[in-house]
Amino acid sequence: MLIAIWMGAAAGLGGAVVGYLALRRARAEIDDCRRQLVRAASGGGDLRAIRDVAVCRYDALEEMSGRLSFSVALMNGLGDGIVLTSINGRSETRTYVRAITGGRGEQPLAPEEQEAVRAARLGLGPVITKPRASRQPADTL
Repeated sequence: MLIAIWMGAAAGLGGAVVGYLALRRARAEIDDCRRQLVRAASGGGDLRAIRDVAVCRYDALEEMSGRLSFSVALMNGLGDGIVLTSINGRSETRTYVRAITGGRGEQPLAPEEQEAVRAARLGLGPVITKPRASRQPADTL
């Protein structure tokens, strides 16, 4: 009987934590949508023209510093466009392009690519610098 009480309490606590995290994520998404609506209402112009641009600079590899790797998001007012990513190392450079439709990648995006897309959609400025990465995204791209 005591075990069942503990299991019920643990399940209830776990549910409360999951609910809190979901609420926090939903509030962040709502804030992003509000910013996009304000930006769209004040923008006007041709929605198909490239107008949302952001560059996310970061250290992709442990061997390099100086934030030489980058992801550039180039999108129109509908959220369609590309993300261009360049991973720079001492002996080689890898460059990738991924398509964006409706503000989302057609393929899974790396965290730095997602940050560039988000910054472009919200108009946060042309250059966002991420702290030094602890992993090597070149292996996951």
